[in-house]
Amino acid sequence: MLTIASLWIPFTIIASLGQVARNAMQRSLTGPLGTWGATNIRFLFGFPFSLVFFAVVITATGDRVGWPVMAFWPWLLLGALSQIFATGLMLAAMNERSFVVTTAYLKTEAIQTAIFGFVFLGDHLTVLRVVAILIATAGVVVTALRPGATRELGSLRPIMFGLIAAAGFALSAVGFRGAIIAVPDVSFVTAASYALAWSLFVQTAILTIYLLLRAPDVLRKIFGLWRPSMLAGFAGAAASQFWFLAFALTAAANVRTLALVEVLFAQAVAYYSFKQTPSARELAGVVLIVAGVALLVAA
Repeated sequence: MLTIASLWIPFTIIASLGQVARNAMQRSLTGPLGTWGATNIRFLFGFPFSLVFFAVVITATGDRVGWPVMAFWPWLLLGALSQIFATGLMLAAMNERSFVVTTAYLKTEAIQTAIFGFVFLGDHLTVLRVVAILIATAGVVVTALRPGATRELGSLRPIMFGLIAAAGFALSAVGFRGAIIAVPDVSFVTAASYALAWSLFVQTAILTIYLLLRAPDVLRKIFGLWRPSMLAGFAGAAASQFWFLAFALTAAANVRTLALVEVLFAQAVAYYSFKQTPSARELAGVVLIVAGVALLVAA
C-alpha cells in the first residue's frame, strides 16, 4: 500500500510518460518554429495550465499563499535558468558528430543530481541508493552507446557538452526542489504547484523576450499554430506538475534516477511500433536499468 511519502514513485512514472508525449508533440513543431520556438511552447503555453492546476489545488486544500519569501527566489532562479541553459547546450550537442556519445554523458544527470542535492540541500542518500543510482546510470550509458561510438570518446567537445548539460539539468532539479521546500506552511501539493507556476512564468518571460528581440517572426508563427501548441503546452505542464510533486516528497536524485525508465518506454515503443528488436547490448543495458530502479525503490 502506498503512503504519502512513497507517492513520488507513481508521480515520477506519470511525469516520465507525460514528458515522452510532450517531446513527441514538440518534435513535430520544430520544423515550422525552429528549435527555440518549439522549446518556448512548453513554457508559453504551459504557464496558463500551471495557473489552472494551482487554482484547483488551493481550492481543494484551502491553503493560502502570498508573495514568495526571499529564500524561495534563489532556488527558483537556479532551477529555471539552469534548465534553459542545459536545454540550449543539449541542442548545441545535437549538431555534434558525436551526438550519441554526448547523449550518454547526459545520462550522468542522476549522479550529479545526487552530488548537488547532498551539497546544497543536505539530501540524505544511503549507500544502497547510491549503488542503485550508479547501476541505473550505467545501464542507460550502455544502452545509449552504439557500436563504434567509443572510438569518439577522445573528442573533448562532445564530452564537455554532455557533462555540462547534465550538470545544468541536475542543478535545475535541485533548484526546483529547494524552491518547493522554501514555500512555508502549506501542503506539499500546494508548494509544488506554486513553485511550478512561478518557474514557468520566469522561463516564459525570458524566452519570449529573447524571441521578441532576436526572432519576432517566430513568435508570430507560434501564435499562428496555437492549437497544436496548446496541446503540447498542456502535456508539458502536466508532466512538470508531477515532476514537482515528486521533488516535494523525496531527494531530487531519487526522482531523476527513477526517471531513467524513459529509456524502457523508448525501447518498448521501438519494439512494438517499429518492430525493432533490441540488441544484446541494449538488453544488457535494460537489465541494469531495471535492477538499479528496483534497488532504488526497494531502498
